[in-house]
Amino acid sequence: MSQTLWGSDAVAELLRRLEIEHAALVPGASYRGLHDSIVNYLGNENPQMLMCLHEEAAVALAHGYAKVTNRPMLAIVHSNVGLMHATMAIFNAFCDRVPILILGANGPVDAAKRRPWIDWIHTTLDMGAQVRDYTKWDDSPGSPAAAVESILRGWQIAQAAPAGPVFVCLDAEWQERQLDALPAIPSDLSKFAPPQAPAPAPADVERILRELRAAKNPVLLVGRASRSVEAWNERVALAETLGTKIVSHQRAGSVFPTEHPLHVGHTAQPAALAALREADVILDLDTIDLAGILYAAFKDAPITAKVLSCSMDRYAAKAWFADYQMLASLDLNVAASPEVLVSELVRALGNPQPKPAAPLKAPRAIPAANGVFTMDAFSATIGQAFAGVERCFIKIPRGLKAGDNPQAHPLDYLGQDGGGGVGSGCGMAVGGALALRGTSRLPVAILGDGDYLMGVNGLWTAVANDIPLLVIVANNRSYYNDEVHQERIAIKRGRPPERKWVGQRIDGPPLDIAKFAQAQGAIGIGPVTSPEALQAAITEGMAHVRAGKVCIIDALVVPDAAANAAVPDDVDDRASKKG
Repeated sequence: MSQTLWGSDAVAELLRRLEIEHAALVPGASYRGLHDSIVNYLGNENPQMLMCLHEEAAVALAHGYAKVTNRPMLAIVHSNVGLMHATMAIFNAFCDRVPILILGANGPVDAAKRRPWIDWIHTTLDMGAQVRDYTKWDDSPGSPAAAVESILRGWQIAQAAPAGPVFVCLDAEWQERQLDALPAIPSDLSKFAPPQAPAPAPADVERILRELRAAKNPVLLVGRASRSVEAWNERVALAETLGTKIVSHQRAGSVFPTEHPLHVGHTAQPAALAALREADVILDLDTIDLAGILYAAFKDAPITAKVLSCSMDRYAAKAWFADYQMLASLDLNVAASPEVLVSELVRALGNPQPKPAAPLKAPRAIPAANGVFTMDAFSATIGQAFAGVERCFIKIPRGLKAGDNPQAHPLDYLGQDGGGGVGSGCGMAVGGALALRGTSRLPVAILGDGDYLMGVNGLWTAVANDIPLLVIVANNRSYYNDEVHQERIAIKRGRPPERKWVGQRIDGPPLDIAKFAQAQGAIGIGPVTSPEALQAAITEGMAHVRAGKVCIIDALVVPDAAANAAVPDDVDDRASKKG
């Protein structure tokens, strides 16, 4: 093989030195230079290419990977068209505060070097503008040497709190430029590591500890957190030592043992809202939509508790969309890492250790439904089937009841996708399963049929790269979330709610969920239409996954009142009530 060096070889060399193991991508001519460098300069190792069938799946894969590892993965997208495909997944990662390094490509920016037609329509004057409002940073370096610094900076920024995706666009012209030598790459990349998470001021630690000790009914609102077992244990030790009740957030994943006697529920549950109303001190640890949660608890009544907040999230605020949520009224506003704060509080208390965890309660019985497989029965069956199984729920649908998803470890559940859209599930499932490959933990994604169908081609990457994964689809053959909204609107307007299904149903003909999987080389089971059949399918599916396979189960469910209650009403007049 020729020993000639090319501009893109510099990028490939840096990616290897950053110890990036995987690159999720959809091929494209705009980065054909980098593609060749990964294949022939690196031998397709570190990073190894994971080819995807859609750019949204590629970025979602990196998203799922980062949620397990707390470390960015690489995603590569082709010119403006690939970046446009990827935008929803980038938005999800930004909202979820997840680090991803995204490389794109442009040009040639020099018009004299463009091929007719195709290079012109795939060249964008300011490529980063497409995603600038939902990335932490972007750049378009003009040379291989500039790209080295740009990627190092992006790698650093992506991981600095609050974490998020970054985008670096590589010009096709300099990727394919012959070099006499590679540009200098720093020998010690540890000197370009992200900064340590910021610590709170000692005076703030002292005040928070003083307030919690003096409180009669303190509550910790625990939001976004890492998958660190050490940080998990410190939260438990802090709560047990001070007797604080814990309210967690369903979108944030596993942050505290859900069956611990101090855990009173998730933010939308009545017991959790009651605990907030009764609290005299509330300590917010980077929860999602703090002001909205307090509004749900207190409505128009005054907030009687002192509200202390520790979060870096204020530094993620953008003007383009209102991800920052409603402004919270705070008695103390600490811009620091919540996990560092908890460590400081635990240290001040003498480093207590968490008590031994009690065994998990037996799962609830599956409710009788007169032969109808309701979402409630589906949820209870999930609880039964995975009782005692060391598993990771990478994603779950809204209708799965919290009690059927007990959490005793930070990897038991990874939370939601951040952006509240549809279609991320399969890609995130593959990324989470990739990060868990080779461990004892079973990767499981429970998806709605709409989410599954929008991103189903993401599963091919798992099959092609021997990434074991179990996907269970709660299939109600509908965009049911919107059926509920249409029913509410119809009733409000005095119109027939019976027609809520029009423009919502995924039926006539029904889609074969299992065959979508089989067409990609995965194992497809179903549809199953009873708890007994689902339990048998899950047992079979777990055996396939432990043998290294990808298995998808189609569970045909009927929506019920529990599913309706799980859908929040977006038509909320809280802003008008505040004047």
